[in-house]
Amino acid sequence: MYSRTELMLGKEGLKKLKQSNVMIVGLGGVGAYAAEMICRAGVGKLTIVDGDTINPSNLNRQLIALNSTMGNKKAETLSKRLLDINPKVELRIIDEYIRDERMIEILKLDKYDYVVDAIDTLSPKIFLILHCLNMNIPIVSSMGSGGKLDPMNIRIDDISKSYNCPLASKVRKKIHKFGYYDGFAVVYSPEEVNPDVVVLEEGTNKRSAVGTISYMPPIFGCMIASVVIRKLIGQEVYPKVKDNRYYENKKEKQEICQK
Repeated sequence: MYSRTELMLGKEGLKKLKQSNVMIVGLGGVGAYAAEMICRAGVGKLTIVDGDTINPSNLNRQLIALNSTMGNKKAETLSKRLLDINPKVELRIIDEYIRDERMIEILKLDKYDYVVDAIDTLSPKIFLILHCLNMNIPIVSSMGSGGKLDPMNIRIDDISKSYNCPLASKVRKKIHKFGYYDGFAVVYSPEEVNPDVVVLEEGTNKRSAVGTISYMPPIFGCMIASVVIRKLIGQEVYPKVKDNRYYENKKEKQEICQK
């Protein structure tokens, strides 16, 4: 099934992917597409993480959202799709929202070559990023795809280079408190968000609902997959940040866990 991938990357490139281990956290509009593209590329070992269920509001943009899958668990539904694509993939399913100490436990379950952050709530997103940075696990993070229409504005860069993205701004401020300024890739768009497309939403593990068009989250997911795949085969995705302040004023892991 990987003849075209081998033609593109060569036998050695395909071998690297088959020997790689990637975790994807968040299986919504961005994460499910990232997971599928990574699976189709030939990555041999995957861990998918999400405790959410599929609901009608997901239909306009999420890969696994169909009328026939309403109410199903996202992790289980996606796992069936991935195994249908590649029955030989080694797949771990974690059907839960992860945060705090549990985040560390899951990161220690295996030796991950890359982690995909497609979480859409701030606190667990920050925890995942910080723990990956502390544990020297490469991570790529999705910033906000909601409220955006122009795919030509989507970019891949170091977090320190992101701008005009409200979620990226919040992430930068949070990680600065722990002495981190750069050192991981983000997919983001500097396109302005119309405040009229944002409404408050109630419920556990929810946040403000943002209007989203069908194609933007999938493009974010595909670009995230491109970061993972290119890095796994040894390619640079963007120029390295000069005067790296990665470890400046770095706090201990225990302090991060307590925040």
